[in-house]
Amino acid sequence: METTTWNLDPTHSEINFKVKHLMISNVKGEFQEFDGEIESIRQDFDKAKLNATVKSDSVYTNNKDRDIHLRSADFFDTEKHKTISFVGTSFEKLDTDNYKLTGLLTIKGTAKEVNLDVDYGGMMKDPYGNQKAGFSFTGKINRKDWGLNWNAILEAGGVMVSDEVRINGELQFIKQA
Repeated sequence: METTTWNLDPTHSEINFKVKHLMISNVKGEFQEFDGEIESIRQDFDKAKLNATVKSDSVYTNNKDRDIHLRSADFFDTEKHKTISFVGTSFEKLDTDNYKLTGLLTIKGTAKEVNLDVDYGGMMKDPYGNQKAGFSFTGKINRKDWGLNWNAILEAGGVMVSDEVRINGELQFIKQA
C-alpha cells in the first residue's frame, strides 16, 4: 500500500490547555514549539500513524512567574525532561469529519494512554501549491497521572489548581512529495 507523509506546519498550528484556578475560572496556556507527522494510506487518514513532540520549556501562559513555576520540578521539570511526546496507537474514522485518536502521551518519563476527539477540517492547496490537511482536537487529562502533583489547599476550601486539564489544538499538515 502506498503511504503518504504529512509534516506539521507549525506556523498554522497551535496546542493549548486550560485548567481551573481557585476552582472559579480557567487559566489558559500553550506550547509554542512542537512538531508532528502523520503517515496515511494514500490520502485517507483512517488508521493513519501519528506522532508529535513538544518542547516542554516552550510552555507559555502570559505570566512569567507562572511559566517559571510550570518549568520547575513541581510540574514539567524541563531541565530533566526536555520533551513531551505523543505516539498515536489508533486513529479511527467515525464519520466523514470525525475521528477518535488514541495514543500514548509521555510527560516527565511517564507514558499514559489518552483519547482525543478529532475534527477533520478537510484538504486544500495553499497559494504555493502545497496540499494541506487541517485537524482540530480536544481532550481531557488528569495531570496527576503524569506526576504533575503540585497544589495548594485554599483557606476557604478547595484547591488552587484542578487536576483536570483540558487540551485542544488546531493543526495543519503539509503533504510531502
